[in-house]
Amino acid sequence: MSNVVLEKVSRNFGEFVAVSGVDLRVNEGEFVTLLGPSGCGKTTTLRMVAGLEQNTGGRISIGNEVVSDADRGIFVPSERRRLGMVFQSYAIWPHMTVFENVAYPLRVRRRANAEIRDLVGKALRLVEMESFAERPAPALSGGQQQRVAIARALVFEPKVLLLDEPLSNLDAKLRLQMGDEFRAIQRRLGMTTLYVTHDQSEAMTLSDRVVVMQAGRVLQIGTPEDIYQRPQSRAVATFFGSPNLMQATVTACSRLGDGEFELSVRGNGWDGVCRAGEEAMVGADVLVMVRPENIRVHCEVPKANGGNTGLSGRVIQASFHGPRRSVVIDVNGSLMKAEVPAMALLSEQVTLTIDERAAWALADLQQ
Repeated sequence: MSNVVLEKVSRNFGEFVAVSGVDLRVNEGEFVTLLGPSGCGKTTTLRMVAGLEQNTGGRISIGNEVVSDADRGIFVPSERRRLGMVFQSYAIWPHMTVFENVAYPLRVRRRANAEIRDLVGKALRLVEMESFAERPAPALSGGQQQRVAIARALVFEPKVLLLDEPLSNLDAKLRLQMGDEFRAIQRRLGMTTLYVTHDQSEAMTLSDRVVVMQAGRVLQIGTPEDIYQRPQSRAVATFFGSPNLMQATVTACSRLGDGEFELSVRGNGWDGVCRAGEEAMVGADVLVMVRPENIRVHCEVPKANGGNTGLSGRVIQASFHGPRRSVVIDVNGSLMKAEVPAMALLSEQVTLTIDERAAWALADLQQ
């Protein structure tokens, strides 16, 4: 297996900048996801790694080989990069059987027939499709086609696996099932994988690390938990769900042992405590992010427990979502969203508690 390194990689189409100065290292055996809305540059970045697009700036390396360097005029063609790719459309050829679809990468590499039979059988067993080897491709379901596409990408033992929205054509239940199965295969093989999706849940579930992109730039790289609970900007925070964002002023700041900071803050009619990734000056304005599932709603005033207990308000809306109920609460004229168990008893007047570890301060109010 090999790592993948992008250094200041850019791609311009005339005056339009599709990707700008991306720095990324995907370690051997790691599963990294490029995540962002349509048009953010994630697929263009993947295609540059694949050699299907040529970067106009920066350098791309796979293992110890530089495969593209704009300044030095180096560009290794896609077919020489030893990469497996799975596309959104799967690109299964309808005139071929399952066996011939999977065998195609080996035939164009002029492998011996005996070796082809062995490697195709191994790849089909890996995705549990060995019994479908002679079935015509049009007779497959969407999930089966995806498995064939994965087998075809793995059959020639590539250095790196690249996937561009491979689950987007499946229904919700099958998408979840196939995502779990694919991740299990990737872990078993220990294959370096770069994955593209716009689905936040997919990225959270599958990835070792997530790269959040917007307008061709990388906003943040981190583990799914860090990206979700410790965003570095408002753009990253709001890309995942609908967090509560409360304007506040810092009244005190102290350093914690884990490299974070504890802030005492004051908002509109409330005081509280939150965490931050950077030191903040007393008097500085911050935006405190709290996700709805981290708010506890009480019909009675709870006992002080060291958290934030100064928020109280009036329930103005509640909607049923199966196992959970979403609640909107008016707190001093500001609306806050919370999630409670579906069978929870609610009164009109409630008090909110928020563990200080679940409240995160964003320094930049504009991004």
